[in-house]
This record gives sequence, structure tokens and C-alpha cells, in this order.
Amino acid sequence: MTAAARISSSGVRVRYAETDQMGVVYHANYLVWFEIGRTDWLRETGWTYRAMEAEGFQLPVIEAHCEYKVGARYDDELEIRTTASQVSPVRIQFHYQVVRRDDGVALAAGHTVHATIGPVGRPARLPDRIKDLFA
Repeated sequence: MTAAARISSSGVRVRYAETDQMGVVYHANYLVWFEIGRTDWLRETGWTYRAMEAEGFQLPVIEAHCEYKVGARYDDELEIRTTASQVSPVRIQFHYQVVRRDDGVALAAGHTVHATIGPVGRPARLPDRIKDLFA
């Protein structure tokens, strides 16, 4: 399976501190969960953030989108499903779906787009061995 076809699954349990006064997860927490999914996806393909940064590369977020469908609540067990694709030689897009494990209801979906920044702090192409993951 190519990395681009890989679906990473990350588990999260909603903490009380992540909810608002209405008992629903505060909207910004979904972006934090997207990061968990993205980090796990990269780790599963063999390119961790730690290794990436050691090689001088960074993936800053340049676009983020989240569509909220049903609110998650305290103590819900969630699954963050993550996939990825290369959208240009210097951009990667990750797609996310947040699903409640108990009933399989999709709570939110979204994506983030990341620029590839190289060792000198400028846009850079991904190393060939990483670019090949998206082929």
C-alpha cells in the first residue's frame, strides 16, 4: 500500500477540559486532534516529525478547514481517520474524519494543507524517498 492510500487511525477520548459550558467539545480542539492524526500518519509511513526536523524540513500549516456535523461530548471515544496526498512538489494535504467509536457517527471532517520548508527556511521539494510515498 502506498502511503497516500494509507488510512491512519488514531484514538482519542474527550477530556472534560476540552468541552465548553454546554458540554460540547470546543471547536478548536478538532484541529488539535487533526494534528494527532497527522503525526500518527507520518509515523506509520516511517517519517516522524522528529526525523523530518532533524533533516531540516518543516511542514507549516498554510490552510485549515473543518466542517462540524455533530458535537462530541465528554468521555466520548473518538477515532481520527487520516489520509494524505501531495498536491504540488512543495505542498501536502491531509484529510481527516472524526468518528465516534460507539455508534460510528461522523462528527467532523476537514483538511490541512502544509508547505514543505527546507533547511534554509524556504519552500523546498520533499526528499525523493518521501515524495515517493505519495506516488
